[in-house]
Amino acid sequence: MKSATVAAVIALSFSATPASAVQFLFDTDPFAGSDAPILAGRQIVGGPGLPLSFSTASDVFVFHTGRFGMKTLSLHNDLAPNLPASGVNVVVLRTTDNDADPLTPFGAGNAANLIADQITESAPGVFVYFNSGLNLPRLVFSPDLSDDTADLRILARMANLIGQPDSLAAFSQTNFALVPEPSEWALLLAGLGLVGAAYRRSRRRGP
Repeated sequence: MKSATVAAVIALSFSATPASAVQFLFDTDPFAGSDAPILAGRQIVGGPGLPLSFSTASDVFVFHTGRFGMKTLSLHNDLAPNLPASGVNVVVLRTTDNDADPLTPFGAGNAANLIADQITESAPGVFVYFNSGLNLPRLVFSPDLSDDTADLRILARMANLIGQPDSLAAFSQTNFALVPEPSEWALLLAGLGLVGAAYRRSRRRGP
């Protein structure tokens, strides 16, 4: 029943996406083909990330629940010191420097460390930050946002937002969604079938 409820919520929120939106689907194991999970220390894989043009007004990043281990999404868009300790697995990090020195690079590892300094709840999640070297925002997956040694997978870079660190403020919950596992879809469809059958029986009985 719980899985069916989750699937129903996901399906409704996903179908509410505007028709004009571009949906960027991530549905494979983020570390597939990489030795990162078996190597010591933090590994950052994915290179600069898939280049794409992303509109915060309409577009959506969509994640496969099973591949990314996220059943629901809860976003917080803020500076690092204002991040909550728990209850968040999507972070838009508006802090763009970790050492008050604009000449040193600010990369995925630096951003992940700032997030881990604030979040204490162990859970997988994604974050968007502004990479100072590439001069654009990037989307990153972490198997544990609270762990400053967790491996990182660079999923994408938003090439159309180059030179626009202020664009981070425009990201919202509507820019992120989940697509359920096939088993969850099956439970949802089965539940809808039961509801339909019960409705038909009640119609036959009449008032």
